[in-house]
This record gives sequence, C-alpha cells and structure tokens, in this order.
Amino acid sequence: MTGSNNEDIEQEVYIRTWKNLDKYKEEGRFKSWISTITANICRDYLKSSYFKYSQNNITEEERLYEIKDEKETIESELIRKQRQKTVMDAVDKLKPKLREVIVMYEMQDMSYEEISEKLKCPVGTVRSRLFNARKELSVTLKDLI
Repeated sequence: MTGSNNEDIEQEVYIRTWKNLDKYKEEGRFKSWISTITANICRDYLKSSYFKYSQNNITEEERLYEIKDEKETIESELIRKQRQKTVMDAVDKLKPKLREVIVMYEMQDMSYEEISEKLKCPVGTVRSRLFNARKELSVTLKDLI
C-alpha cells in the first residue's frame, strides 16, 4: 500500500472510532476494540474493487518506485512525538482520580479488578472513572482525531 492509502485507512480508523465511541462496551479492552475496527477497515480495503484494480494495473517499475524507505523521516517523527505530547498533556489535565485509572488501565495494562484492588474501590467505580476519563479525553483531543 502506498503512503496515501495508509493515511486514508488511518483516517478511516479515527473516524469510525470517533463515530462509534458510544457503542464501545466497557467489557473488553479499549485497545482490542480499536484493533478490531482497524482490522475490519483493512479487510474491507483489501477486498475493494479499487485495490484489486490498482494492483492489476501497476507495472513492476511503478511497484519498485513505490517501495519506501522504512526509516522514519524527521518530519514524521516530529509529528508523532507532538501527537504523543498532546495526548500526554490531555491525560495530565484530567482530574487525579480519572488520570490514575486511565494510566493504570491503558498504559500499565492493569485489569479492572487489579485497579479496584489497588485503589480499594469497587470495580463499578473503576469502570465509571474510565468512562468519564475517555469522555473528557475525546472532547479534549477531538482536533487530533
């Protein structure tokens, strides 16, 4: 896939995630949910007539030209780091109780039960705080998505 197609797929993942955020069930991991969305979008793209047509009508010389250096460019690295900083700044601005739960769950890969034990609060409270943290982050980071 060319860079343009990758960017289109990435954009589609952001859009579908944003549009379906209200359908996310707290039963599973957020990362797994997004991974499923991404996999489905990629499958749809690979099945599309556009992809099949473009693969059949490309010359070997064009294929070689499209192969890009795997190394990250300075510009893309700066953009990636800026996005990470923006996300971390948004997490840092959360209320302490929301911040600690989102960090434990998303960054430290702790389960609801583990967080509940560590914070000495019910699992329902952990779920509620996670929901509220994600809601606040989605508002704060809407320009990034």
